[in-house]
Amino acid sequence: MRRYGLSDSQWKRIKDLLPGREGHVGGTAADNRLFVEVVLYRYRAGIPWRDLPTRFGDRKNVHRRLRRWCEGGVIERIFRHLAADRDNDYMMIDSTIVRAHQHSAGRVKKGGADQAIGRSHGGLTSKIHAIVDAAVKAVALSLTPGQRADITETEPLLDEVDPKASIADRAYDADLLIKKIEERQITPVIPSRKNRRDPRKISFHLYKNRNIIERFFARLKSTFLAAVQLVSAIIGIN
Repeated sequence: MRRYGLSDSQWKRIKDLLPGREGHVGGTAADNRLFVEVVLYRYRAGIPWRDLPTRFGDRKNVHRRLRRWCEGGVIERIFRHLAADRDNDYMMIDSTIVRAHQHSAGRVKKGGADQAIGRSHGGLTSKIHAIVDAAVKAVALSLTPGQRADITETEPLLDEVDPKASIADRAYDADLLIKKIEERQITPVIPSRKNRRDPRKISFHLYKNRNIIERFFARLKSTFLAAVQLVSAIIGIN
C-alpha cells in the first residue's frame, strides 16, 4: 500500500481541505488519509472497482464516497488549491486522447449531463487538455469529447493562468490565438505551421521543454476528470 501512499508532507497539504476534518461541522472522518490512498491505489494501479482488494473495505462504499466528493467539489477544490502554487516562468499546453470504456457506448446520459465522450478515428474517446508548469504540475485541466480540436480549449485554460511564456506544438499555431496570447504579454513559443508564408521566430531553447507535458501525460492513469485532478494534484506535491 505504501507504494501508492501519501507522504506526511503531502498529507499535510491537503488534509484541511477534506470533509470531516477536525473542527469541521458534521462527523469527523478519521480515515480520510486512508480513503485518499485507496483512491490513488485504484487509479494508479489501473484496476476496476470490483478488483479493489477487500482489505480496503467495501468497494461500493469507497466508490460511493468518491462520487460524493466529486459531486461536492472536494476533488476540484484540492486540485485548484495546489495548482495555485505554480511556476509562472513558462507553461506547456497539450492534449491526449483516452479510449472510453466499451460499456459507455449507447449509455443514457442522466439529466442530460455532458459525459465528454465522442467519436473520433479511434472510436469512442475523450480528450484531456492540460496546462503544465515547469515543475511537471498540472495547473489547468479540462475534458472534452475526443473529436474536439485542441485549439478550442486553449483560451479557457490560459484564462486560468498567467505564464511569462506559453509552449505548444504546431497544432496551436493560429493567428487569432497568437494575437490574444501576445495581448496578454505572454510570449508564444509555438512553431509556425509549414504552410505559413512568414514563419515566426521562437526560442527553441524553451520549446525543447515541451517534453515535460508529454511526461506528465505518461503518468496519468485515469479517464475521469475528477480522478485526473486528484492524481495531478498529488503528482504536483514534491
